[in-house]
Amino acid sequence: MLTNLYFVRHAHSIYSPEELKRPLSKQGLSDVEKINQQLIKESIDYVISSPYLRAVQTVEGVAKIIDKKIIIEDAYKERQLSSRPVEDFQLAISKVWKEPSFYLEGGESNIVAQKRGVESTLKVLERYEGKNIVIGTHGNIMVLIMNYFDNHYGYEFWNELNMPDIYKLSFNKSELKEVNRIWSNE
Repeated sequence: MLTNLYFVRHAHSIYSPEELKRPLSKQGLSDVEKINQQLIKESIDYVISSPYLRAVQTVEGVAKIIDKKIIIEDAYKERQLSSRPVEDFQLAISKVWKEPSFYLEGGESNIVAQKRGVESTLKVLERYEGKNIVIGTHGNIMVLIMNYFDNHYGYEFWNELNMPDIYKLSFNKSELKEVNRIWSNE
């Protein structure tokens, strides 16, 4: 019996330094309806989300459609790159991917962020075996989790993601069997 995790990278958001409360943009809110239409075809059983507003807003429509509350899971929040503003984001993000144990001041290394995300994912797979679960999350932590199960997913893959993007990961227990992109805002 397969367990399907639908990792949903949040829709486009309005930039603000306040990560927790950063809302979706007008375009992001428009994309949410398309996400709902796609995911409702998948017989979703549960919806889990990062506590960040943009992730919650991206998947809350699905939760309403299936008449379930969103389960907030802190482990699916975006990786902390640094506690300070980063001058060259692309340089910083490529460095943490090239050197998995490297981290900037106040930030998480790939190893630390991946461990957090994977531990939560393994618990979800155990708790909801045989179910279809939507996980509202963020690009970097999503790819770090995917990378744990298949190292084909890395920096280049992350760099090609869209906002939003949906990947269906099918598992037998904790063994990844298949990955399919089921929707993207291209």
